Amino acid sequence: MLKKAVEKIQPYTPEVPLAKLKAQLGLDQMVRMSANENPFGTSPKVKEAIMAWDFQEARDYPDSNANQLRQAVADYLGVAGDQLLFGCGLDEVIELVARTLLEPGDEVLEPWPTFSEYKLHAQIEAAQVVDVPVNPDDGQFDLSGLLAKITPKTKLLWLCNPNNPTGTFIPVDELRDFVAQVPEHVLIMVDEAYVEFADSAAPTSAVTLLPECDHLVVMRTFSKIYGLANFRVGYAVFPKALIPKLQAVRLPYNLNDISQVAALAALGDQDFITQTRQRVAQARQQWADFLETQGLKYYQSQTNFVFFEAPNADALKEALLQQGYLVRGGLQPDWLRVTFGTTAQNQAVQSIIRDFYKK
Repeated sequence: MLKKAVEKIQPYTPEVPLAKLKAQLGLDQMVRMSANENPFGTSPKVKEAIMAWDFQEARDYPDSNANQLRQAVADYLGVAGDQLLFGCGLDEVIELVARTLLEPGDEVLEPWPTFSEYKLHAQIEAAQVVDVPVNPDDGQFDLSGLLAKITPKTKLLWLCNPNNPTGTFIPVDELRDFVAQVPEHVLIMVDEAYVEFADSAAPTSAVTLLPECDHLVVMRTFSKIYGLANFRVGYAVFPKALIPKLQAVRLPYNLNDISQVAALAALGDQDFITQTRQRVAQARQQWADFLETQGLKYYQSQTNFVFFEAPNADALKEALLQQGYLVRGGLQPDWLRVTFGTTAQNQAVQSIIRDFYKK
């Protein structure tokens, strides 16, 4: 019999594969600008590392502790290796946190809108999710509103920073002040899936706050700026006291060796990351200029996507789809999220949007 908590939960519906979608629509091309993937690909060093991998190891179980990758990430972030927990994408880390920590009746606090999987996994564990709407004017988190909603039942507080789908970002100094006010019984989960895209001269990562707060977790992924979405490698830096129980619940061999090899090579090519960050920053500015010219409200993004108000959004999304461009709707009424593509792709989508609103 089903758990009562999951009886009313709707399953996640993945996007239709591009090849199948092209066939359905009779199109020669289909560009996915809906999943926040890296349009500039993956470091060539990743391909070299995978090709050099010894295929004889295919019969063997992978390194369950991800030792080489663990040490490389620990060195890169300046944290202890035994603080790291790796998952099959951040999705697994989110699931693992909910599965390990949440019980029926617990409360989970989050801004809204934000990444939907925080809520999904809380609901599966029969926890109550408390949403605090973002500021409608600029899309920023209502930090005072979040603090006001904390109760003795609050177990987790999720902060996607920069946030998906709004793209907005809380600077580290502001985040430091907020974290200092959160009671110790609340585990603060800062999801930095997009933090490498932020173009700030000051430190951008909450990793710098870890020595100051023993109930803070910082999450990262190789899916976005590193272009490894297909390899499913995510990780988080936890307080050491939590790691043993999380490791006890984690499935063994959850990260295959090829994914570990790919992530290790990607991490080692920071020149590729710098180039990608620069190209994304150029695209972000170009999109901001376009939306300003069109008079369309949008939130200032520090990611590789932009979230903007689009009157008659469903029709616009369909018009884009019919011309071979898939964007994300359904996150907020009459708003769309568009992942930045190449210069040509961005210009093509903007041309369609411009023509749509001329009608």
